[in-house]
Amino acid sequence: MEQNNEMTAQESLNLISETLNASRRSILKDSARYFILWGLLLVAFSLVIYELWHISGKPVWNCLWFAMPIVGYPLAMLLGKKSTPIPQNLISRQLGWIWLAYGVFVFSVCLLSVVAVPMPASLTLLIVLVLGFTESISGILLKNWPTIVAGFVLGVGGTLVAAVTKSEAQLLLFTLGGLLMVITGIIVKRQYK
Repeated sequence: MEQNNEMTAQESLNLISETLNASRRSILKDSARYFILWGLLLVAFSLVIYELWHISGKPVWNCLWFAMPIVGYPLAMLLGKKSTPIPQNLISRQLGWIWLAYGVFVFSVCLLSVVAVPMPASLTLLIVLVLGFTESISGILLKNWPTIVAGFVLGVGGTLVAAVTKSEAQLLLFTLGGLLMVITGIIVKRQYK
């Protein structure tokens, strides 16, 4: 009797679903360290810039934000060398594009603020909102509730706080955002040991 090696449509869908779920787990397991890294950098930079602005009374210290990727990307590359490579697939590419869009958007708006049109304190509100939204969207894509909730808390809560907070004190919202990212990274790391 000849054996049928063809999969049914349902078996095919189950295999695709299992593959996507395995990919999500792999991405989450690996991304925990990046959440922690970028969260710690966000905390450090926000506190340093806050203190320098507070002492000098000059918001020009916000230009130090442009140094964060200069410090962060080499560290992220070092972390990447210690991890097993994640196969590129639909989810990993979408996640990369989501965070790239966030980075390009925020960098462009901040650069315009420095070079062309000084923007009011509402710039912090906008950045916190978009950061929280980006983190929540990443959590939705990865089907991870801690990431969704942390992004929502940062985006919505941070926006409300930014609306009533003045000048350099708004930088402490980024400290909160960094702490939420670190906590998310620790939770995810524990979930996928």
